[in-house]
Amino acid sequence: MVVVVAPEEEEERAAGLAVMIREYEAGRDREAVENLERMCEVGPSGADSSGMSLFTDLLGDPLCRVRHSPNFLMLVRPSPSSVSPVLLVFVIELHWSVQVAEIAIGPESREIVGVIRGCVKFVTCGTKKPRRAADDLDGASPVSIYAKVAYLLGLRVSPFHRRKGIGLKLVQRMEEWCKEKGAEYAYMATEKDNEPSIQLFTGRCGYSKFRTPAILVQPVFAHRLPLPGASVVLPLPTADAEALYRRRFAGIEFFPRDIDAVLRNPLSLGTFLAVPGGCAAAARWQGVEAFLAAPPPAWAVASVWNSKALFRLEVRGAARWRRALAQATRTIDRALPWLRIPSVPDLFSPFGLYLVYGLAGDGSAAPSLTRALFHHAHNMARADAGCRVVAAEVAACEPLRLGIPHWRRLSCAEDLWCVKRLAGEYGEGGALGDWTKAPPPASIFVDPREF
Repeated sequence: MVVVVAPEEEEERAAGLAVMIREYEAGRDREAVENLERMCEVGPSGADSSGMSLFTDLLGDPLCRVRHSPNFLMLVRPSPSSVSPVLLVFVIELHWSVQVAEIAIGPESREIVGVIRGCVKFVTCGTKKPRRAADDLDGASPVSIYAKVAYLLGLRVSPFHRRKGIGLKLVQRMEEWCKEKGAEYAYMATEKDNEPSIQLFTGRCGYSKFRTPAILVQPVFAHRLPLPGASVVLPLPTADAEALYRRRFAGIEFFPRDIDAVLRNPLSLGTFLAVPGGCAAAARWQGVEAFLAAPPPAWAVASVWNSKALFRLEVRGAARWRRALAQATRTIDRALPWLRIPSVPDLFSPFGLYLVYGLAGDGSAAPSLTRALFHHAHNMARADAGCRVVAAEVAACEPLRLGIPHWRRLSCAEDLWCVKRLAGEYGEGGALGDWTKAPPPASIFVDPREF
């Protein structure tokens, strides 16, 4: 039995406007939320200096960016002393939510003017050293500190009803829901020059600027990209991929405790390991334990997520000469692929992307092996019609960033994540103190379910 309990509808007044904040209902609200999304561009002003805007098509599923967030499964069994027959009931408590804002436009009709999404999960917020074992003179490896964290995303307010406090009410209601789920912190992401969003969260909702990752985007060409040097890319079994991530990288900030669910999701197209040619792992994969016992001098690992199945993007407002020039580069690339001429993909019609996530590595040659992983992801995307870019989001000081191929024109050099403490008392993450004041780490883990 699946039980979904919506909160009671609340009437709020913002700037003299009666606004109702309530839970999203698919059958009732889907079309209205789709229309709202179409009116809202991605970006602070909707267009850059060239007049171009980036639009997002959620493919008719307003829940697509939270649908794959973690669920909490609870088993409930009546007392054995009960005279009633024993019944095992499965109750799924969804750890994501979508809230909508409505206003009255007539005696019996209302209009949806805002929407926000949110989800709750356990992520790494730091590490601590365990007590030293008697037989471990060097001390044990650091242990991950997990915190229950909420991620707020997809805030949209109708262009005709902005600056009326609707966004504030949506954020406040979503925070209440997150607290009910036990979240200790909430965070959100926006563009660094999106002043209205930054002012709302930092100026009115009490968030503080926290991390400034970069979104790096590489176009997909008509020609294949060769692997650099003598590198070899190996597909990892899911169990080995999970073990490798947990053994070596569980201490990375924002690492999800349910990494197994991420890797086993049908949208995750695989985890890949890049190693130098000629090493033992390149000759024969003998499992993650054997690999970690005798690793090569350098290696890199990453996973690929099919965001194309969730949403499509489209650049609108491009001048005719830009479209023609892009078409010309593609024509030359298809006709003369051996020249490996970089071409501009068709970004002016709906297109999808592959996201490279879980990037990590070791050794001085790891950036070069990172490039091999991205070339491999490019070639995967090339074989998928309609997938025209490969993207990754990494920390500002990510050591492997130099190995990520990207076009500056398509990328965002500095995104902005803001964070807020929700809980009065510290949970498991209390061993770290107030996470909002922690210095930025070298690496972060970007959950592909929320990209």
